[in-house]
Amino acid sequence: MHFEIISERKSNVNVTWIEIMKRSENPTPRFAICINNSEYPASLEMHKIYRVLPDEDAEQDGDLRVIDESGEDYLFPADYFMMLELPTEVQRVLLQAAP
Repeated sequence: MHFEIISERKSNVNVTWIEIMKRSENPTPRFAICINNSEYPASLEMHKIYRVLPDEDAEQDGDLRVIDESGEDYLFPADYFMMLELPTEVQRVLLQAAP
């Protein structure tokens, strides 16, 4: 899996994220909808639902780690998204459709 940091605010984010993923066997899936793509129009689609991966360090820095269409995860400003609470069935369908 390839990791890329869009924001250079933290240099150890990838290492921390890997450690978090190893600790959490089945984290509850989280999703967010894009409400602003002004600085990343080629990477983010307005009103698209993205899977959010756990990354405590990124969130403390004001970022979210999301999975894009290629199946890769990237950091984007958290205020570009609105977190969603979705029914379990909707989560299941979104996870099955993921790249």
